[in-house]
Amino acid sequence: MAPPLEHVETHVGHRSGTPTRRSLLAGVAALGALGAAGCSRVATASTEEGGELLDRLRAAGVVRLGIAGEIPFGYIDKNGELTGEAPELAKVIFKRLGVDRVQPVPTEFGSLIPGLNSQQFDVVAAGMYVNPERCEQVIFSDPDYQMLDSFIVRKGNPMGLRSYKDVVEKKAKFATGAGYAEIQYAVEAGYEEGDILIVPDQVAGLNAVEAGRVDVFAGTALTTREVVKKSAKAEVTEPFKPIVGGEPHVDGGAFAFRRTETRIRDAFNVELHKLKKSGELLRILKPFGFTEAEMTDLTAKELCGGGTGG
Repeated sequence: MAPPLEHVETHVGHRSGTPTRRSLLAGVAALGALGAAGCSRVATASTEEGGELLDRLRAAGVVRLGIAGEIPFGYIDKNGELTGEAPELAKVIFKRLGVDRVQPVPTEFGSLIPGLNSQQFDVVAAGMYVNPERCEQVIFSDPDYQMLDSFIVRKGNPMGLRSYKDVVEKKAKFATGAGYAEIQYAVEAGYEEGDILIVPDQVAGLNAVEAGRVDVFAGTALTTREVVKKSAKAEVTEPFKPIVGGEPHVDGGAFAFRRTETRIRDAFNVELHKLKKSGELLRILKPFGFTEAEMTDLTAKELCGGGTGG
């Protein structure tokens, strides 16, 4: 997974202001499943306070999950099975809520919020970053993970690069991915955008560092950590918070629900916080590369800017 730089608006992968890192990495896996999983619409949301979606899902015994074919967040694996951090977490939480089965509805990342609001599925289970723009369109559970940045550098980190400020001050040759939020983070620290080497993805970034074409490649802590595992020439730095608008910035990913369905969102949060407290959440997410560093106490309200979407 690579963090794309996203800008605003009806394309829900976009946001204004602070760039986010969520987009399609692997493409929409198993699009053929869309016809089977998403051809019919769920019932129209209730006007009853808090919504009655949870009751309907319990009666049906299945919840439809909007996914975007993105590793490690939510995708169809090579065996045709639904997996990823969000679907696996959904399986556990919805079972606790009395809904035994989950059914994937694959779509493009930019179609997740429109698809949710047009009743194509019941919940977005795609590790979607929470931000104020999205909070105007949907309500979010509290985040199940946070994401920091990290650098790929040569073994021993000879230039001592641990922040974007270091990259600027030490005049390091800097690379990141096409459309990544890290472009803006580096520019905000004072790096000339025209001097940034743009590569297709984190694998290309690793190759550039190993070959000595650049001193550093920037990406999310999770993706950089995974890609250097087999490298004999490169290593990853400790995760850190980029500076956005003069303040340290952390993104958090969560499940999205229609704005009328506060009751199911609240019930989901109750179970999510139980999993956090017991440590089971980390156990569920760990197979997908998540570590203790990605666990978080952030709330949707904080990430929504204290707005109504949280």
